[in-house]
Parts: sequence; C-alpha cells; structure tokens
Amino acid sequence: MTLFITKNGLCLQRNILNQDKEYFHQMTKIKKIEDIQTLSEDIKTEIRRFVVGYEDISNDLIITLLCGGHVLLEGIPGIAKTYLAKAFSGSLSLSMKRIQATPDLMPADIVGTRIYNPKTLEFEFRHGPIFSNLAVVDEISRAPPKTQSALLEAMQERQVTVDGFTLNLKEPFMVIATKNPIEFEGTFPLPEAQLDRFLMRPLMTYPGKKEEVEILSMKNIKGDVMDVKPAAEASAILSAQKLMHKDVQVSDGILEYIAEIVRNTREHTKVMLGGSPRGSVALLYAAKGYAIITEGRSFVVPDDVKAVAFNVLNHRLIVRPNILIESPEVKEDWSYKILQEIIHEAIEQAVVPV
Repeated sequence: MTLFITKNGLCLQRNILNQDKEYFHQMTKIKKIEDIQTLSEDIKTEIRRFVVGYEDISNDLIITLLCGGHVLLEGIPGIAKTYLAKAFSGSLSLSMKRIQATPDLMPADIVGTRIYNPKTLEFEFRHGPIFSNLAVVDEISRAPPKTQSALLEAMQERQVTVDGFTLNLKEPFMVIATKNPIEFEGTFPLPEAQLDRFLMRPLMTYPGKKEEVEILSMKNIKGDVMDVKPAAEASAILSAQKLMHKDVQVSDGILEYIAEIVRNTREHTKVMLGGSPRGSVALLYAAKGYAIITEGRSFVVPDDVKAVAFNVLNHRLIVRPNILIESPEVKEDWSYKILQEIIHEAIEQAVVPV
C-alpha cells in the first residue's frame, strides 16, 4: 500500500495489485546464457498478445537491445511499425518517450533546453525526451537534417552536449525509429552517418491473409487497448548485455568470415559505398545475439552471420545511381532487390570457416 500527498494536503491510499507484484518478481534473473533466451521468450510472449506476426522483427528488436544498438523500422503506412515499437517498449520495465518527427521539430525538442527560472534567478536545464531508456522516433525522415543530427551523439556515445555541458543518458538506451520508404513530400533523407548508427534496418511488409484475419479478430475483441505487462527490468537487460559480450564465443574463423563479407560489399561492382568497420562490428554483435535468442547457444556459427547480414548491412550500402535508373521497376522495391542480391553475393563469395 502506497501513500500519496495531494495538493490539498490530503493522504490517499493506493493498493498495489498482488498479481502485478507476483508478475514483477517472476521476471527472469540473468545468470547464464539460457536465461537470456528465456528473457527473450518472455518479451515475445507479451508482444504476441497485441501484435500478430512479425516474429522476425521482434527478434531483431531484442537482438538490437542485447547489443546496445538502435533499430530503424522501415515499411509502408498502416502495418503496425509504431504499434510494434510501443508493444516492445511496454514489455520492458523501462522509461519510454515518443518523439513525433515533424518538419518544424527542433534539436531542443529532443535533447532539452535551458530555461530561466524567475524564482531562483537562474537558468535550469529541462530534459528532453532523449533522456529515457527507449526513445521512439516516429517518421524520423520528417525531421529536418539539423534535428536528425542532434541524435548522432546520443546514439553513438550515449550522451548529449548542451551549452557546453555534457550529460550522460540512461542505461540501457535504445532508439527505435520508424520510416516510410515510399513518401518523399515533406521528408528529408537520413544522412549516411545517421543510418550507419542504426544496428539494424528490418523491412516490414504486408501480413499474410491468415495473419490479417487474426488481426481483425483481435481488434474486434480488444479494440486498440494495449495493456502490456513488463517482462524485463533494466538490471536484467544490462546483465544480459554484459553476459552476451563476455560469454558468447566467436572463433577467429568467424571473425575473418564477417570481415570478408563486409569487404566484399565494398568491392561489388554495383556498390558506390560499401559497409563500414562499424558495420562489421554490428554484424558481429548481431550474430552473437541471434545465436542466443534463437538457439540458446554460447557460440556463433556461420548460419548466425548469414541470418542477420541483410538487416545489418542493407542501410549501410549505397547502390550506384545508374543501376537504379536502368531498372523499369518501382525504385524503392528495386533498390531492396538489388541490395539483397549484393549482400547475397558478398556472403557466397566469402570462405565459410570449417
């Protein structure tokens, strides 16, 4: 039972539901690799209560969280990008703030600003929404370049600089951004430096007929109500991150395999800009995360690298303009097909370690 003091000085009582207390205490404690897989399943179980399908996207979100990275969900309007981000955020006992990107969004709207307090006769810093564990940036391409750049320091260094003062962000910290690939009016392209800071860019497509019927059935019963219960707390996530980096083994052969795949993208005839060393590190981390949550393994095999390669590398490559111009197909669809072809060839050309 908790006591609250109202503005009128009255004491109010609020009972904490026993079922919520029990649920909280049942959260997985992270002590070994198998616990991380259990934690992952708990999170996905909560997401499934409100989101139909997109199991692979849920895996990508969890992998990104374990790696301490950021994710860019790309897809056409109306396929639950933001809804999935909210369900994922709700499954974690973390602070979450949503940032709705618009052309007039300013950097101060994200990182915060100093405001004069007439009572103290001093300037006080008012924290922006970036000072949360999870920052959901909806339609990020609608934000102007100056505002997009405000995220660079936060995403890479987990800190922001305001008026010469450097402030650390919360841990864990993750940016979940959504983007519409077919809308260009009133949008701004994301700079390459920004894209490279996203660990993954999964492409969300239309659900199948069976899934769409299930969506209708769920909405017919529940409507738009989302009462997601947290399945993981901050301490468990931080423990899982440390355990993944420490205990998941990667052989020298796998390291060479990853490096060769990324280098192959740089040398491809259809590529103007290939994967960066940051992309190589991202591929390594993502493969370790995939090995844990899908198989519960404490070591990485080539299939783990192959499974995550496209979502880790697709946004880091720039296809030569003449390749896209020569295509009679829709530009965005064709660009994804070209990227799939390039990354597939880069994987096939790499020597698989024995």
